[in-house]
Amino acid sequence: MPLYKTITVNSSTKVFIWKIEESLEALSDGIELTENCANRVNNMKSELHRRGFMSIRHLMALEGYTDFDLYYDENGKPHLKDDKHISITHSFNFAAIIISDKEVGIDIEKQRNKILRIAHKFTPIEEYRTIANEDAMMRKLTIVWCAKESLYKSYAEKGVSFLENIYVDEFNLDENKTTANVNYEGKEQKYTVDFFEFEGFTCAYALQAEA
Repeated sequence: MPLYKTITVNSSTKVFIWKIEESLEALSDGIELTENCANRVNNMKSELHRRGFMSIRHLMALEGYTDFDLYYDENGKPHLKDDKHISITHSFNFAAIIISDKEVGIDIEKQRNKILRIAHKFTPIEEYRTIANEDAMMRKLTIVWCAKESLYKSYAEKGVSFLENIYVDEFNLDENKTTANVNYEGKEQKYTVDFFEFEGFTCAYALQAEA
């Protein structure tokens, strides 16, 4: 069972990461899906997406949850029926979840240079012009993207813009944490963000800060 990493963030928050190495058949063994989720998997064109979907169910099982404990709201945000909060992510051969008593979000992204071309769409790129090393800029922008994606998943309001409504405070690559906030329609929500890098990927997870 390729459970890659477990992070106990605090007494009520855990992160689980899965490295997807098994076949779809192996991942499907022992996992029962709701009719809706079974249809979703069957309609996925990518074999890797199917395997990612099933690996998420194995991660949920580590905390005693099944697919029948999960539901999605009108904005596509996942929820657990016992009122715990969950966020889900999948990128290539890694999948992860975070479960907490608080509102949370998580994202994994593969580190790729193409983020340099699209950075202006999600962050004020002039803030990063002082980074001379292209690799360091790619790594930092990937962290910013992951952080913003995590906040977006947690806040889960249609209309929120990565560029205009989500701000990540300045951080150093070796600090592994920062703060961020969502400002939308006159409301502000603050978050703490932790991040780390592994095997050419970046993971960030955000926890809603106390008011």
